[in-house]
Amino acid sequence: MRQERTRTMLSSGSAPVLKPHVRLQYDPVRQAWAVLSPEKVFWPDEVSLDILRLCDGRHSVTQILEDLAVRYDAPHDEMEADVEAFLQEWSDRFLVAL
Repeated sequence: MRQERTRTMLSSGSAPVLKPHVRLQYDPVRQAWAVLSPEKVFWPDEVSLDILRLCDGRHSVTQILEDLAVRYDAPHDEMEADVEAFLQEWSDRFLVAL
């Protein structure tokens, strides 16, 4: 019997956190940060890494956007769709819990 999977949807009040099997780790050979998951390695760019570092279960999506807006001196409205799409995609891949 096959069980249907329910998609968790992101909201502005969601407080994303990396799943227990996912961790950020610095690779000194490549001099880059990696996201490690069983049998998978991701090499996030600087912005993705900044988003993932804020996925600690304490910051809501709104707070993450506010922090990034200050950090990158960018309008909140211009980043919102991209950040939300990134977090939703990582949730869909079972890397981030919402």
